[in-house]
Amino acid sequence: MEANASRYHGKAPDELDWTDAQRQKRAVAEYLAGLEAEAQVQQGKDNRGGGSDGTPTTTPDRKPPKVISPSDPSSAWTAKANKRVQFGYGLNYLIDVEHAVIVDVEPTPARTYDEVESTKAMLDRTEHRFGLKPKRLAADTAYGTGRFLGWLVGRGIAPRIPVRDASERDDGTFSRSDFRWDKRRGVYICPNNKVLHTTGTVHDGNMVRYRASKFDCDACPPKMRCCPNMAARQVPRDIHEDARDTARRLMGTKRFLKSRDERKRVEMRFAHLKTHHGFERMRLRGLSGARDEFHLAAIAQNLKTMALRLLGPPTGRVRASIA
Repeated sequence: MEANASRYHGKAPDELDWTDAQRQKRAVAEYLAGLEAEAQVQQGKDNRGGGSDGTPTTTPDRKPPKVISPSDPSSAWTAKANKRVQFGYGLNYLIDVEHAVIVDVEPTPARTYDEVESTKAMLDRTEHRFGLKPKRLAADTAYGTGRFLGWLVGRGIAPRIPVRDASERDDGTFSRSDFRWDKRRGVYICPNNKVLHTTGTVHDGNMVRYRASKFDCDACPPKMRCCPNMAARQVPRDIHEDARDTARRLMGTKRFLKSRDERKRVEMRFAHLKTHHGFERMRLRGLSGARDEFHLAAIAQNLKTMALRLLGPPTGRVRASIA
């Protein structure tokens, strides 16, 4: 959703020098308070040497935004849906597709990472408030990351989500799918039946590398199809690959296809907001302003759904006459 901020007035973070007048504005004060709170949390993690329990964190480093709006700094510089580049917010709905009812709403900056993370907050909040916990969750490919799929499977929620996978190669060499995973031994088996082991070191917060022996690769006949530019083959494996495999198995089922069709009810909610309700640009600023507007929009849509289900669609045609 387009933010109430001019796309022509964006500035790089190091160019911003907030004045006293700007700091008194709600959207700016809210943004700066969020930065301060985030810095305190990060400082606490650094003091403990990792996460809240002292273990190393696996959250990937977030890159700072390249452009910030001085009037609405919480919004994100984005070019989603093949639109022009603009500042915007992500409208995230948690919808009961069986009854087409919106059960929770969460505003975020229009960034994929934030939108995916918001689903966790909505699921937790819905379970806490209403005692509702879904048995399955349908979403698009943006939600098919190993981290999110692992979180869902760990909560006992079936992920009917296409898996984001960039492991297939197009240069004629073996892809990761050509290597067989031996779950019992915790190793990969190459097409020439050689074993790839790992030290267990986690790279980039979410990846473990399995390496073949240089001795095996030097004498391997299909080496030029496997690792022509490397001494030995390496195969990366997501730490949540088991959850990704679970999602892959579900992708070939009729239930997955049914969930994919039911997602049309979700997309219709966003389309109706723009076409039927004229909601294409925010009127308020800041995350709290986006939260107010998005909740009002969800309430209006739920009331409309309830009216149609309880009263039914209008019958007959209303004729207007001019006296």
